[in-house]
Amino acid sequence: MSAFGRSAVIIALLLLAAACGKKGALIYPDMLVPAAPAGVSAQQSGSAVKLQFTLPDKDRAGRPVHGVAGVKISRLVADTDRKDFCNSCMTDYRLFRTLYLDRLPADTQRFGSRFVVLDSDVSAGNRYSYRMVPFTVDNVEGAISPAADVRVAPPLPAPGVKIAAFPTEVKLYLSLQPLQTGQLLGYNLYRASGAASWPYQPFNRAPFNGTVYSDTTLERGVQYRYTVRAVIRQPSGDVAESMPSEEVAGKLTDDE
Repeated sequence: MSAFGRSAVIIALLLLAAACGKKGALIYPDMLVPAAPAGVSAQQSGSAVKLQFTLPDKDRAGRPVHGVAGVKISRLVADTDRKDFCNSCMTDYRLFRTLYLDRLPADTQRFGSRFVVLDSDVSAGNRYSYRMVPFTVDNVEGAISPAADVRVAPPLPAPGVKIAAFPTEVKLYLSLQPLQTGQLLGYNLYRASGAASWPYQPFNRAPFNGTVYSDTTLERGVQYRYTVRAVIRQPSGDVAESMPSEEVAGKLTDDE
């Protein structure tokens, strides 16, 4: 057999061996990009909109993803009376913000993989829709998120708050003037210590629906600052936070 013939036989055997090997599931290239951000929500907070989402940790095929560099946020603005509002029509969206994970702007806070963005450029009487897409360090875009919609109304009035300190707890006494419209669902409580800036997330997991809150998760000798927002279901069905209350401060007192 000639050298050429021997080479052809060897190549044929190698191809046959490869064809007989076990094959994995075929994954298309468009499945290897980051999945869409999860838990996307938009809620009015005072005179602004609070946008929240969770960064993806998997690609569209469900495998761990690495190298996510940021998120591009697009926004659609329309009058609330607009009848042809379409939050799935991507041609109506405009790029609102590009977030880079290694240099977040002042109006964005990160809590683990959860992000909160404050959009202060909103006006009462408008409806806003947000969609976002993650991108990698190579600028490869992932899947786009579902839309998060919010209708912005005139800001809701702030609640009242008073504080009293005791050896083992600090109590907050909450009040709100009777509502002309809407339903009070409770209160969101925000806490900071020292000169730290206010967090965008309340420290209570769900709206507190009482009038006296006891904070027992405090360190002795530390001065804490508090502000409170009422959580109200508006006639439109949207749930919004009120303007913040006046700041109050206190710390645990010495044992008597």
